[in-house]
Amino acid sequence: MALIATNHLLFILEFAILVQIGVLLLLNFVDLNLNLVLFISLIASTGLALIFGFDAACLLLPMLNHHEFTHPYGPLAILFVVTSMACVSMYKDAKIRQSNFKLFLIIIIIAITIFGAIVHRDFLIMWVLGLLIGIFIISKSFRRNSRNKGTSFLSMKRILLLAGAIVAVFALMEVLAQVLNMPIISPLSRIDRMNANQFGSLQLVIDNTNLMGHNPNATYWGNESLGNSDGYISLPLTFITYFSLPFPLFYGILVTKKDVIDYFLPGIFGVGFDFGYLVLALVIIWLIIVMVVGFKALDKYRLQRERGNKKFRGREALLIGSLSAFIAQTILGFFVITRTINGSALVTYIFLSALVMAHVVTTKR
Repeated sequence: MALIATNHLLFILEFAILVQIGVLLLLNFVDLNLNLVLFISLIASTGLALIFGFDAACLLLPMLNHHEFTHPYGPLAILFVVTSMACVSMYKDAKIRQSNFKLFLIIIIIAITIFGAIVHRDFLIMWVLGLLIGIFIISKSFRRNSRNKGTSFLSMKRILLLAGAIVAVFALMEVLAQVLNMPIISPLSRIDRMNANQFGSLQLVIDNTNLMGHNPNATYWGNESLGNSDGYISLPLTFITYFSLPFPLFYGILVTKKDVIDYFLPGIFGVGFDFGYLVLALVIIWLIIVMVVGFKALDKYRLQRERGNKKFRGREALLIGSLSAFIAQTILGFFVITRTINGSALVTYIFLSALVMAHVVTTKR
């Protein structure tokens, strides 16, 4: 069997296996104590807030190039912020002062929310969803005292307040778009683009997807199409060119025309069209396995913590953040917009799944 990938699907699989092995070794040979995990998470969250702030400035200032860092790094923001929240909850559980950390974390959350929403509207949906999932998991993990039993952070009042805040942010962005004449930040403009392209794209995919791929004549490169793994779903093109891998990229056509599927269809249609229904079914099974394994490992960590074992607190906090980010990216990528799990974002997605699955193995020493 050749070790060099001959198409996009094989390259994704080989890359995913290498990342899984690397993350598994890293997590089990580095002492992930709670203080270290909190320190890394806060530093990384601050860095991402600055990166998103720079990208927002690039969007508002026409002389600077816009990068859309929220696509590849948005899920990482959820990972590190929710991990920090879990660490703060563990400090509170151990009756350790954590007010300074909470204040700093609130500032980071506000900054990422504002900058990320300016850069991309879809990010705001994933960001809020990830925070809600993280808060829900944390509230379940720390409801062990009798005085807290039956209570949860996610009250109806808070959910309504959060929903109102999201609507207010979208309304503010629309007002700014109209005042500054910048349709690029307009939520309504984005909805109009989706309405103009989504139904035609959906018809294209449904009519031409089969068990093992798609009808070659349905692609924009005609006779050159492989009928499977044409690159609609791929790792970054720079990865492929750097390693000089032997499969076609279609360059300009791929970059411009794949947006019909990449931007305007949910990932289940993008994956199904490029790889076929069989691979789509296997991917869905894999997603379920990752989430089940993550929650099972989380239960074991919680039981150890409640028995007074402090060894796994850092790993538990990291797993809460990883699960929250993975689930949020899965929901948005597979059910809203393919771009959230494609290209550079696919690298992040594979990394998050590896962070969850790595908890299957724990070293005794």
